[in-house]
Amino acid sequence: MICRLIAVAMLAALPVPVQAEEPAARRDATVARAVAYLRAAQSEDGSYSSFAGPAITALVATGLMDNGLTPVDPTVARTLTYLEGFVQEDGGVYGPDSMYRNYETCVAVQCLDRAAKSPNAPRDYADTLAGAEVFLKGLQWDEAEGHDPTSTSYGGAGYGKHRRPDLSNTAFLVEALHALGRGPEDPAIQRALLFVSRTQNLESEHNTTPFSVKVGDGGFYYTPAAGGSSQAGETETGGLRSYGSMTYAGLKSMIYAGVGPDDPRVQAARTWIARHYTLEENPQMGSAGYYYYLHTFAKALAAVGDETFADAEGVQHRWRAELIAKLAELQTPAGSWINPNERWLEADPNLSTAYALLALAQCQ
Repeated sequence: MICRLIAVAMLAALPVPVQAEEPAARRDATVARAVAYLRAAQSEDGSYSSFAGPAITALVATGLMDNGLTPVDPTVARTLTYLEGFVQEDGGVYGPDSMYRNYETCVAVQCLDRAAKSPNAPRDYADTLAGAEVFLKGLQWDEAEGHDPTSTSYGGAGYGKHRRPDLSNTAFLVEALHALGRGPEDPAIQRALLFVSRTQNLESEHNTTPFSVKVGDGGFYYTPAAGGSSQAGETETGGLRSYGSMTYAGLKSMIYAGVGPDDPRVQAARTWIARHYTLEENPQMGSAGYYYYLHTFAKALAAVGDETFADAEGVQHRWRAELIAKLAELQTPAGSWINPNERWLEADPNLSTAYALLALAQCQ
């Protein structure tokens, strides 16, 4: 114990650059335990939680590759082979009769694109990715569905029987197109930006929906389409409450769409985040969607590009180090993560572990 206290004291006296290496070591150890868990949890056919379709497998494989595994690693190679079995004639990558075609294809695109960009790519995925891009753009709500830019559905993507567009699906669409190298000049990205802007509780030239003034806090909610809905519920005046995961998803999507840091939409989103900065819960949602929240938190702040983030009290947070510490604290002895709140399948350790790895990949 005495030796350990002496070692701690010596570390405390070291220069900041040396101290900064400690979170990296913790990150690497946390990732190593997660990789060991996922190697053991993989099914013989290469899948993870196949009852939910191909999406969880794609998220796991992307998380593994983003943390250093290559496409020829046996665990990753099996996931890629499994995913290839879901490529459909229409270009989508989804399960038969799936109501989640946009979501499943978007995460598959990110996975296969990540593999394609590796020097160890087992095959050329160019045709598969090109077909998937056409498919995704065909799902986006626009004139082909009878909606013009005045429609609250315009530019969005969704799932379900009627495919009502929502911010989560639209954020996955923007991220998939971003992975493929599509930028602000892409018409699909600009259509998505119009929808994303309308999911923000901020009245502006980009958002004249009746919801924009009822809350006005700069955060984001689920969808303004089909009468509007927020997973965090409504206010007494009929406003749609902002919440954490959607606010980070909205901010990330705007940055990918070329919205600059001085734009009032970005500034308002940052202000909301500053007031609700936390790693303890999904703000305004509690434990629901917690690991989804952490992965959007990490991706959005990485897109912002700042090493620290100031909360509303002016406290500067080294968000990467804080996120690493939180995930290390929550990791189970088996190396996985699991949310006791079953909503959105996060009680499945494969899904929550995939989200955690995707978050840790932004902390390198």
